[in-house]
Amino acid sequence: MLQIFTKKHFLKDLLEGFVDIHNHILPGIDDGAKNVKESLSLIKGLKELGVAQFIPTPHIMQDFYPNTDESIGDAYQLLLGSLTKKMLSGITLNPAAEYMLDNHFEKLLDEGNLFTLKSKYVLIEMSYFQPPIQLEELIFKIKTKGYEPVLAHPERYAYYHNNVAYYKKLKNLGCHFQLNLLSLSTHYGKSVEKTAHYLIEENLMDFAGTDAHNLTHIEKLSAIVLNKNLIKKMPYLIDKTNTTFSVI
Repeated sequence: MLQIFTKKHFLKDLLEGFVDIHNHILPGIDDGAKNVKESLSLIKGLKELGVAQFIPTPHIMQDFYPNTDESIGDAYQLLLGSLTKKMLSGITLNPAAEYMLDNHFEKLLDEGNLFTLKSKYVLIEMSYFQPPIQLEELIFKIKTKGYEPVLAHPERYAYYHNNVAYYKKLKNLGCHFQLNLLSLSTHYGKSVEKTAHYLIEENLMDFAGTDAHNLTHIEKLSAIVLNKNLIKKMPYLIDKTNTTFSVI
């Protein structure tokens, strides 16, 4: 009996030279790497996936992770001082931040003191329970201050899963969307995976990132297999991320 075997297309095959704009590899300042040893393991694992440029994005979340330029800078310098020449070879590492849209963020925004991904692109996130009361006004304010808002993992906000039209409204306001690559699996649940596929198919996603916090995330990323639609869509999304945020 003739058997036809279809070659699997792994996500990791698209990640050679990837610019990872969302990860939590800085040691000891949020829910990512707990110490330098874990940071080094994450960098090693992400390098093996193909990541060449790292933009660490520790949380700035006043009630839980009240990070500042100073605390991020200290963690960054600690990590740099622990990297060997071999580990640094072929990679760049430039920190930014992931901002919770809370009252503290608005204060930083008014001061014009944001740790951006590159140029004026600022990574933002929302509560998983409910969005800010005046989300649209806040996005407009970010834009008027000269920044480009990049909403982290929009597919993970379950309160929009039954209101997908609102995603288009946010896009029309000038909000960029960043996909978590793990959302291409059931890691966050089937509903998140379904929404991620919808946003990709509707060409609403702009950028991608790993949002890696630990080695389990990297193991799961390495195992993701792309379906036919993603095989067509993901190269463009990866390339757009690399083109926009590359520092080389």
